Amino acid sequence: MAEVAPDPSLLIIGGGGETVRRPLPDSLHVNGGDGTYSYTRNSYFQDHYYILVEDQSMQISIHSKISFPFSTFNPRLLMKSVPNWQRLAANVVKERIKGAITMKLDVEKLSSTSNTIYIADLGCAVGPNAFDAMQDVVHFIQQKHTLQCPQSNTTLQFLVLFNDQPSNDFNTLFTSLPRERPYYAAGVPGSFHRRLFPESSIHFVHCSYALHWLSKVPEELLDKNCGAWNKGRIHYTNAPNEVVQAYASQFAKDMEEFLCARAMEIVTGGMMTIIMPGLPNEMPYSQLAASLMYDFMASTFMDMANEGLVSEDEVDSFNLPIYTPSPAEMASVVEKNGHFSIEMLELTNPASLVDGPVDIKAWVIHVRAAMEGMFIKHFSTDIIDEMFDRLTEKLFMFTEQVESGYKDRTQLLVVLIRK
Repeated sequence: MAEVAPDPSLLIIGGGGETVRRPLPDSLHVNGGDGTYSYTRNSYFQDHYYILVEDQSMQISIHSKISFPFSTFNPRLLMKSVPNWQRLAANVVKERIKGAITMKLDVEKLSSTSNTIYIADLGCAVGPNAFDAMQDVVHFIQQKHTLQCPQSNTTLQFLVLFNDQPSNDFNTLFTSLPRERPYYAAGVPGSFHRRLFPESSIHFVHCSYALHWLSKVPEELLDKNCGAWNKGRIHYTNAPNEVVQAYASQFAKDMEEFLCARAMEIVTGGMMTIIMPGLPNEMPYSQLAASLMYDFMASTFMDMANEGLVSEDEVDSFNLPIYTPSPAEMASVVEKNGHFSIEMLELTNPASLVDGPVDIKAWVIHVRAAMEGMFIKHFSTDIIDEMFDRLTEKLFMFTEQVESGYKDRTQLLVVLIRK
């Protein structure tokens, strides 16, 4: 079991107590504000897993907001396009989290010393998905408290700590907060790969679509004398094994730091839920829709390099710090860390509600809202529009591959309890 150092910048890695200094992570953030390519308007795919579909007498109803970037979207058309109601199921992620809280979270014990429950949302971005998730988590904990303590006169209070990188647009986040909400709110800037909160202060941690971002690009990818030099690519999609292993190793290091930091902050018996892209065991990464996206990004940049719009060196020195683990990988890093018990670890289908064609334009805009800052930092601002226009055209030419990439269970849900 890895030990946790009291200094947030240190990690104890050996039995002799030796420590290493944690590197400060690169600054990664989604587009802020409320503009055309803002994350607020374009958090397209995350919203799918927070739609609750109920099947009673074959009736379907949407209980949570769907945020699509185009005003022409009609939810009824979405539902009509689904031929089999059984395929919709009842929002797997939301219901599974509710079940985990009901069965595994001892709210009576957690609230025995204080009537305030502290919840952290890590990688909150600018909303609105974070608000929906926190509303649900608070509601589920309230229900569990009522179930466990039916005679209690105590009214639980909740403080939600919204966390993201210091460069995140917290102004947009807090101006967008629902006026009527069952919790108090505060912002905590900083990388979640390091300590963020006082020791044993957090009861529940929620981290959605954030942990697939690495703290930094693996250094080997930029070494021309190394087998992991990722020339002509911007990701490990269809890359040599040395590149894949460099990404996997960085993810394992990041997860160890993340889990050690959370182990210091979460009270014994506290819960952590993680939702992120996942890769079915033994499935090649190239089969995922995202892999097609990253391959086409690379080929688009290389086309532009051949036309003199960017330099080839710029392409060779740019890599996306994104990694998608398998359930086996995630289980391994959690078990190696030793501070948490795995209560749930499973793959779900994030696109189960979208049985019709994937809206490629909306998908690309969503990706742009999440990644544009990185591209602008590395390449000239002038070429960004051109790159995304070309990327969209290429994806339209391979619609069938995009569609097939969304048929599998590629969303990883992990529920952990602090030992």
